[in-house]
Amino acid sequence: MLTKENTTTMSHAALITPIKEWLIDQSLGKCDIVELFETMCIRMTAVGIPIRRARLIWPTLHPLFQAETVMWDNGEPARLEQFLHQDQASEAWNNSPLKYAIDNGLSVLRRQLEGENELIDFELTKELKEAGFTDYLLLATQLQGTSFRKREGEKNRGILVTWASDKPGGFSTDDLNSLQSIQRRFAVAAKTIIQSRISENIAHTYLGVRAGDNVLNGQIRHGDGEKTRAVVWYSDLRNSTSLAETLEPDEYFSLLNSYFDATAEPVQEFGGEVLDFIGDAVLGIFPFENDTELKSAVCAANNALSRTIQKANENNELRAKEGLERFNYGVALNAGDVMFGNIGIPSRLTFSAIGPTVNEAARIEQMTKLLQRTALAGKDIAQIAPDNWTSVGSHKLEGMLDPVELFAFTGT
Repeated sequence: MLTKENTTTMSHAALITPIKEWLIDQSLGKCDIVELFETMCIRMTAVGIPIRRARLIWPTLHPLFQAETVMWDNGEPARLEQFLHQDQASEAWNNSPLKYAIDNGLSVLRRQLEGENELIDFELTKELKEAGFTDYLLLATQLQGTSFRKREGEKNRGILVTWASDKPGGFSTDDLNSLQSIQRRFAVAAKTIIQSRISENIAHTYLGVRAGDNVLNGQIRHGDGEKTRAVVWYSDLRNSTSLAETLEPDEYFSLLNSYFDATAEPVQEFGGEVLDFIGDAVLGIFPFENDTELKSAVCAANNALSRTIQKANENNELRAKEGLERFNYGVALNAGDVMFGNIGIPSRLTFSAIGPTVNEAARIEQMTKLLQRTALAGKDIAQIAPDNWTSVGSHKLEGMLDPVELFAFTGT
């Protein structure tokens, strides 16, 4: 004869089977991690598992963020939070059940928050009890793969899922079995989605958004590319050879990053794309398809240039106060057709922009030092925004037969 508990167990198993199958389907498709976690939580509460609060945490590869988490509270939309890289872990993290589980290699950690088995040994569990929760469960799953490989000195990495209930008595044995049963299926789906997020982060960080998306969409062969029209941004650090020879490596890297902060970040801030760092030069583009978009691209480039001048002044003032070397730079803008795609050799490619428009921009930038101007542009840029540019005459550019009229930036 089946006992009531056995009947409930069979019922739970049958009810979560469709959720497991759904998770496998999600791992074969392309789903948003926040949407996946939220939907799973809702479906699990719908079959009777008393979840009021759930959290999903995983490490990531991102220049700004060390980890990401999806937070779900019953009755509210799920939300994504990202945690910045820090030299030292916060006190909250050091005293958390998450870190305790990782440090001790635990795959399961449970804390009952009421009754004879009550155990309140973390600040989080204390806060949960005060908020009316009765049970807390943490499940950890290690994920093997390049993006989840631990660095030297780190504990094993993977995904952590925490569940909390406010039901009197907390999670039943059947609830716990169901949560643990579904964990591995969820981990498979989550790994697929998280790996995709990490691949996109890496591609965007090292190639830029447009080039990164092109590569992820299959433009990975030698010679793959396209012709596009763009305002080309080319900036270069002055006296870089002397600086590299006279400064200590860490001081030089500090100067470079301060310079890039001023000359590359504004390109992205105003809708352009940084394609490449050529030594200490920045190559960026503001693409356009027609004359109307050209005006918008020039306006964006001019705004980025104004922001660059502002940031460079701020960064240099700060460096001077700290007794550090100031930096000087030049910026050139040019508009025209560029070839945008894979160059290099079949086994080692880079995605960049090439062509006469880019070459001319580099030559114009060389003239900023000779003419003692922060920024110069060609006629196609100046005639669209005449209030921002003033002619400094025609000049012979290296490698070009005919003199080119150049314009100096007068905006701020």
